[in-house]
Amino acid sequence: MEPYVTLTESLNDLRKQGYSEDFNLRQNCLECRNGQFKIFTDDFKVDKFIRFEGDSNPSDAAVLYAISSDVHQIKGVLVNGYGIYSESITDEMLRKLDIRS
Repeated sequence: MEPYVTLTESLNDLRKQGYSEDFNLRQNCLECRNGQFKIFTDDFKVDKFIRFEGDSNPSDAAVLYAISSDVHQIKGVLVNGYGIYSESITDEMLRKLDIRS
């Protein structure tokens, strides 16, 4: 169904593809299910990412990550603004989520 026009459209399509978890970014890991799972950089991969540019407001820009973990048998999404590089996260996490590569 790509290319996506809206964040909602892309989230809905990824859900249909099995990306059912909502990940939260922490300093050195991703969390989901209210902290039940803490997934560290060696335990997940970014399957794809989609950038959304803010047409009228640069603060509307965001990146949607489709993430999977074979170790935890889990797939989910992480939505983050372009401000990820100013977040307090480890260098290892920063490299793993680097959308410029």
